[in-house]
Amino acid sequence: MWQNSKSRQILQAVAPKDMQKQLRGAMSREQGLLFERMIEQACDYYRTKGIADIEKTPEPMQPVKDLGNGRFIAHYVKAAQADFKGTLRGGRSINFEAKFTSSGKIEQTRVTPDQTDRLERTEALGGLSFVLCGFIGGMVYRVPWAVWRDLKGHYGHKYITVSEADPYRIRIGGPGVPLFLEGLEKTSCSL
Repeated sequence: MWQNSKSRQILQAVAPKDMQKQLRGAMSREQGLLFERMIEQACDYYRTKGIADIEKTPEPMQPVKDLGNGRFIAHYVKAAQADFKGTLRGGRSINFEAKFTSSGKIEQTRVTPDQTDRLERTEALGGLSFVLCGFIGGMVYRVPWAVWRDLKGHYGHKYITVSEADPYRIRIGGPGVPLFLEGLEKTSCSL
């Protein structure tokens, strides 16, 4: 099975690092999914209160192979849109991206050019656009689009740290529900 002992040594040296990387990736994906579920709970809360109707934007994917048990291989059929979009009571539109990291900063490039275009268009038409940032530890921040688009001008670099995001921290209500619309009542038509 092994060509020689050198190959075995190389595999033993590489496999643990590769497995660690895979584990970190899996944990990050799970934390990101949990963050999105928290946001969806907030969307449900706002919907039941009649404050807003906001939904997660489905990924534009096409399955190409069924792996069984609800798993499949797919490819994207068009560019991604903003993660969440909807309407506030009074008719104002809202589009935002949700980004989570287990590190101490979120890179501006995590918002793709197509997502950027969507958020720019929403803001240009009078809607609300922002990036909802989640960091390890449970803190959530609503970074206004005008700030996100010019992180370099605001902070001298193209990422935002927890301490830089602090002025945009939002309250977490109920069982871990980020109340990301609090304080926006004044910007809506009839809230």
